[in-house]
Amino acid sequence: MGNEALPQSVKGLLGDIRGLIESARRRVAQAANSGLVMLYWSIGRRIRRDILREKRADYGEQIVLTLSARLVKDYGSAFAPDLLFRMIKFAEVFPDQKIVVTLSPQLQHFK
Repeated sequence: MGNEALPQSVKGLLGDIRGLIESARRRVAQAANSGLVMLYWSIGRRIRRDILREKRADYGEQIVLTLSARLVKDYGSAFAPDLLFRMIKFAEVFPDQKIVVTLSPQLQHFK
């Protein structure tokens, strides 16, 4: 049944409901993306703090590869070694969590 067969009042209601659904979907996606940005920053910060700063670079790299292998097995390819190294770099470039929280909505547009 196309929109042309609907009374005008129903067409308006349908349009409004579609708008509500689309708006809610955008808000949910934005919240999920912000959560992922903070997760990735937190992982990068934790690896930098606990592993890389205290150990030799080659040792740290081996730890990241080991972490990645375990995380990929449990959570998928989002935790591949190159992506973990990006998380580490992200935490290095933005060491202050307040900055990341502030920038998070803008960072989502650069995927």
